[in-house]
Amino acid sequence: MSTLAERAQEITETFAAYDDWMDKYQYLVELGNELPPITEEEKTEKNLIKGCQSQVWLLCDERDGKVYYRGDSDAIIVKGVVALLTKVLSGSTPDEIIQSDLGFIDEIGLKEHLSPTRSNGMAAMLHQMRYYAIALKVKGQVEP
Repeated sequence: MSTLAERAQEITETFAAYDDWMDKYQYLVELGNELPPITEEEKTEKNLIKGCQSQVWLLCDERDGKVYYRGDSDAIIVKGVVALLTKVLSGSTPDEIIQSDLGFIDEIGLKEHLSPTRSNGMAAMLHQMRYYAIALKVKGQVEP
């Protein structure tokens, strides 16, 4: 399996292949459409990301010392952003997620092509993803 840095590089290269932002938005929509669905029962207040204008649900699982995210949104572009972040971060160790700089987001120009509210929402998603990674790391240190 590829590393977080390799997955980020793959996203950067994919975005670079598109000439304009309409194509890049379409790619985000396609990514969102590929997200595995979460159940209606999982769309709870507990899984809702605070700070997003749209509704965004984020779940986290740990398998074999690696973190895996699942999510959904009621907005198409935001759902694509959820998919993009889960694609890059899932399959990493908590330490890799905590220490990652995620410079690929700036490299692909995502922040400046999202509305300020969506950009703030993306920051809230990243914050929650890191929070989950920290919680899993601490949990792993506490349990025998």
